[in-house]
Amino acid sequence: MLPGFGMRVQPGGYRAWFVRVRHRGRHRRITLGSVEEVEALVARREARRHLAEVALDGLPKRPDMPVGPVFIDYAEEFWRDCAHHWKPSTQRRNRTALDHHILPFFAEHRLNEMDRTDIVRWRDDCANVAEAKFNRAVPVLAAMLKYAEQLGYRPKGKNPCRGIERFRRKAMERFLSPAEYARLGRQLAEVQDHYPSEVAAIRLLIYTGARLNEICALHWAWVQPPRLVLPDSKTGAKIIMLNRQALPIIESLPRPEGASLVFPKKRGRGHMSLEAFWWRFRRTCALPDVRLHDLRHSFASIAVQEGVPLATIGRLLGHALPETTARYAHLADETIAEAAARVSSTMAAALGVRS
Repeated sequence: MLPGFGMRVQPGGYRAWFVRVRHRGRHRRITLGSVEEVEALVARREARRHLAEVALDGLPKRPDMPVGPVFIDYAEEFWRDCAHHWKPSTQRRNRTALDHHILPFFAEHRLNEMDRTDIVRWRDDCANVAEAKFNRAVPVLAAMLKYAEQLGYRPKGKNPCRGIERFRRKAMERFLSPAEYARLGRQLAEVQDHYPSEVAAIRLLIYTGARLNEICALHWAWVQPPRLVLPDSKTGAKIIMLNRQALPIIESLPRPEGASLVFPKKRGRGHMSLEAFWWRFRRTCALPDVRLHDLRHSFASIAVQEGVPLATIGRLLGHALPETTARYAHLADETIAEAAARVSSTMAAALGVRS
């Protein structure tokens, strides 16, 4: 029973919902709509809203936020304003996150009504099925909601993505052993005549520790021996030193007149892609779990074993942050521990102590 709520029937048969309220000492009857047009539950909800407004009259109110746009409409506005400031690779990665992971969940949400419970619910939906994709997409959503605050679509300082825990992922690191390097070297030599460009690119990855795209998308204009001068990379402008193993590889590559790319596609435009070749080739080396990026990890691990300081390794790899190189610190500890063991064994033998 809702006090003051009822239905009025006029002599002509017209029926309408109404609610009677007492506002500032005066009685008022508010018509809520005809019975034919408004369902009882809808009319009851509207009556409850009027009664609440009267009861709260005179009390302090929270300022009303203007109704924000629907998320799917705002997404295109955000993309139009911000995407052209990103690198092409960042655009592709963020567009994938937006189209495949963010919009399917938030498309119909009102932008100003999105809160932390929505983000947590999204995270829960991704558990065990799309954890890595959630980790990549949540920074994109955070940036979108921050920009919405700047546009006035959301209250300032209320980004619900702040502090959302990412899924913990097992670090994908694989370091090649000397025996595995030997197998890789033999197979590269065996297929060199049939796949000269692919073999050259893989050898450059091995000897320089460069990222895959830094080699595959290399331009002749950036080749300035004894270095590669990249105007842009994942972390900005970068110089890759060409050591005595890498330099002859570059010098042996054909350079047709007017060619721009060092490793062009065999057919069509653009640079060569190594993934499909590597997928087949690594099986011939009995290295089915080794990714091309693991050649970069292995370059760093050998540098650590040779006593190269982590700061220098970071510069060789082009890391923007010291924390990125710090992942190899445990390898340095193992190398030091091994050296200490060798020294102590020698000293024990000199002292006549069995170790």
